[in-house]
Amino acid sequence: MSYDFESDLTVLEGPTGVGKTTLLELIKYAFAAGDARLATVAIEAVNDVAIDVTIGDGEYLITRSLDRVKSKNVRVVDKNTGERLPDLPIDGEGSLNSFLLQKLGLPDDIKAPAQKGKSSKAGSRITFADILKFVYIPQYAINRDIADSREGYYDPKRKAVFELLFKLTDPEILGMQSRVNVLNGEIDGKDSHLATILEFLSDGNTSSREEVQEQLQEALAAQEVAQEELSALREELDPVIDRQTQAYRDLLTDAERSLAEARAATQDLTRERDEIVLEQRRVKADRARLERMRDAGARLANIEFTVCPRCLQSLTNRPVGEDLCRLCLQPDPVSPERAADSYELQQLDLQLDEMNAQRETTDLQLEKAQQAIIDRESLVKHLTETLDARTSQRVTPRLQAFSDASDRMATARTRQEYFTAALQQWDRVEDIASHVRTLRSDQDRLKAAIATRKATLAVHRSSVLARIEEEFRETVTNLSIASIESAGFDRENYLPIINGKTFSKALMIGGGSMTATQIAYWASLMTVARETDTRYPSMLIIDGPRLALNTATDTCAAIYNRLVNGVQEDPGKVQFIVSDNELPDSYERDFARVKFDYLHPTVATIRHPGEGEVDVIASVDE
Repeated sequence: MSYDFESDLTVLEGPTGVGKTTLLELIKYAFAAGDARLATVAIEAVNDVAIDVTIGDGEYLITRSLDRVKSKNVRVVDKNTGERLPDLPIDGEGSLNSFLLQKLGLPDDIKAPAQKGKSSKAGSRITFADILKFVYIPQYAINRDIADSREGYYDPKRKAVFELLFKLTDPEILGMQSRVNVLNGEIDGKDSHLATILEFLSDGNTSSREEVQEQLQEALAAQEVAQEELSALREELDPVIDRQTQAYRDLLTDAERSLAEARAATQDLTRERDEIVLEQRRVKADRARLERMRDAGARLANIEFTVCPRCLQSLTNRPVGEDLCRLCLQPDPVSPERAADSYELQQLDLQLDEMNAQRETTDLQLEKAQQAIIDRESLVKHLTETLDARTSQRVTPRLQAFSDASDRMATARTRQEYFTAALQQWDRVEDIASHVRTLRSDQDRLKAAIATRKATLAVHRSSVLARIEEEFRETVTNLSIASIESAGFDRENYLPIINGKTFSKALMIGGGSMTATQIAYWASLMTVARETDTRYPSMLIIDGPRLALNTATDTCAAIYNRLVNGVQEDPGKVQFIVSDNELPDSYERDFARVKFDYLHPTVATIRHPGEGEVDVIASVDE
């Protein structure tokens, strides 16, 4: 199926549910501009959607598949040359979005910064989907919202797109404003860091860099004084130690070394004795086991069998040879002449005798080592007392002075390290402050450049906004909207002012007042865009104005009268596409009509189930 929109004003006419909104949403889908609301019949029965569109100086055929995988890329054909351009992805670098923005004369990296308050964000990236909000007025928004103006988060982007389309700003100004906002964040971060460091320095009682420098010099001077005192005390201590004292020191060193050796020997001998005792216990246990075995053998040897334990026959009348077993008639291993002590017992007795001798020797050596410890301890004590007596009057006072000087030197070094770190923090403060000054200077330079560029656009801005307000008031008056007593145009938010309130805050009930206000707003923008030098698209798509107007037939007729006048003022310069249920009879001759019904729906290859048998897109959204 294909549909041509060759007239300046084309109306898609038909009852609810025949697919008018589906057709318009497929156009949005082909542009890959946001999430199109596709009907089930489109998803299941449509393979591809292709739109023939004029953008800038070029005419292009854009085709996109509804297949989930294939839809990630679109096919583009240049209608002027017949050349098929490389397929474009719907996202990422070199996407269809970039292609469309380029054809509109806009870069694809523009961001919409917040221009009021102290924002620190560069802003969201402007895409062709944002431009399309000024072209396509969907049914679900026509009685509720203007380009998502009720969504506060979207305000900066909506305003930036409006300004770009009417050339009230340019990409360079927006780029500089984004940079100004980013600098706000950087400056705030540096200021916060600076405040933290200054608080730390304040807690350390260092109010200025000069004060820290002065205290650092004092710490260095105190360290030098302490170092000189230590050197002097070392020189005084050297002559105090005479030869005899040194001899006592040498003797004390030897005594302490021999004491350590005696203690080590004692430990070794004690361990050796314990090992001998443990081994003696093991050998004695083995000897006792053998004794029990020998005793058991001797007891069993005296037992004489008189009856065979197997067959119970008597053994007394059977002749038995000497040294043979009465029962099995084999040589008897039990000899009555066998020695009382076996070989194993003799060996164990020899081991016990040897270990007893070793233990006696070890006990003797241990006793001598313990006595040596007593003697060495006594000697060490005597030599220590002698040395203390010789040096206490001459060395101890100097040692105290040496300790005091060492403490002062350690304190001076600690203070030096602290003030050196504080000085580094003050250097950091100066570096951050210098960086902040540079950032503020860059920001002021950008603000001045923005102001200069805006000043060159001031006359154009004032003229365009005044003309929009004039056209909007005239259109509202001609539409005779029942609930509107006064109308204007907010030159900051770029929205209608109804009865003294901006559109996003106004509440209009009944008679399709909000829908009529939207038609007046968009028609006024199209008229002013045609009269002035702008980037504003020359197409306006409106879905379902009659649904909200209900019985307001006079207002509906006035709306279509305004749309007809909008295309007749300058034929061939603008294009309106309107989807509606019912049209005023008096204007049928003034525009092209594409009629649909339940026998002839937009997707004609699929039989329509009938009135009320499909879920329309608006109800699905709700």
